[in-house]
Amino acid sequence: MTEPGGNPQIWSETVDRAQKEKVVEELGQIFESSGVVVVAHYAGLTVAEMQDLRAQAREADASVRVAKNKLAKIALEGKPCASIAEHLEGMTVLTFSEDPVAAAKVSEGFAKGNDKFVILGGAMGETALDRAGVKAVSDMPSRDELIASIVGCIAAPASNIAGAIGAPASNIASIVSTIEEKAEAA
Repeated sequence: MTEPGGNPQIWSETVDRAQKEKVVEELGQIFESSGVVVVAHYAGLTVAEMQDLRAQAREADASVRVAKNKLAKIALEGKPCASIAEHLEGMTVLTFSEDPVAAAKVSEGFAKGNDKFVILGGAMGETALDRAGVKAVSDMPSRDELIASIVGCIAAPASNIAGAIGAPASNIASIVSTIEEKAEAA
């Protein structure tokens, strides 16, 4: 690309710098808003394998991003997950999600089926995670699983009450008499 009537080298450097600044800004937003960020080496992965990783991440409401380590380190400055900077060496890929568990689950699942995907560590907010920490986070229930569990706990007593109320009057009468007998015996 050439600036009209100008030096092609200067125009190229300006465009490259603007693109790099945009990448740093995007990465900064990712690091700021993610519940968990996992860093892994991906040397040797085929394009098809990387596409598979991205598809698995999308299904889990997570994302995958390959970025230059130098730009990622700049974007990490002052962010809660700045501890992952130590893992940014070599060919690294970031898996991240707002859900504090989803990206770890995707990364662990993908690593089980692919030796070329090596998890280095990550961060959950300000908490640095080593390899074992990422594994531990991936074993936790996701936000959706927790919500389903809580809803199940809340709904159970209500269904029990509804069942008792809907029971024939003879069942209710026997329950009341049993309660009276226990009260008299005490």
